[in-house]
Amino acid sequence: MRGAERAVRAKALALLAGDEVLAGLVHGVFDGVPPRVSTPYVSVGAAEGADWGTKDRAGREVRLTLSLAGVGSAVDDVAAGRIEAVAAGLRGAADGWSVVSARVVRTRFGFGQGGGWRHEVVVRCRCLAG
Repeated sequence: MRGAERAVRAKALALLAGDEVLAGLVHGVFDGVPPRVSTPYVSVGAAEGADWGTKDRAGREVRLTLSLAGVGSAVDDVAAGRIEAVAAGLRGAADGWSVVSARVVRTRFGFGQGGGWRHEVVVRCRCLAG
């Protein structure tokens, strides 16, 4: 994983874990899918990067997947909305990178086996080095 991807993941984990409203709605925020945890929970998934920059500064575009997992018929739209709101806070300094834009570009919801469900939010972050 390159520097921008690592920086955006770390910042997302810190912002989501530090959000008091979200903490009251889920059992935890995890880096990847945890082996054992009660639902609902948030996991920070894949971080895909591509070249992006300006004429005078190197940069990366990072697409980060944030997932809210739960079970049962009660779909937690409040927690999903909170994840999207926190994602906007990814702008700013991030471990040697400057996140100049953070935008939700896709959301996806689906039911799984055993009554489980997953709400995924993909955030596109455009980062400049330095």
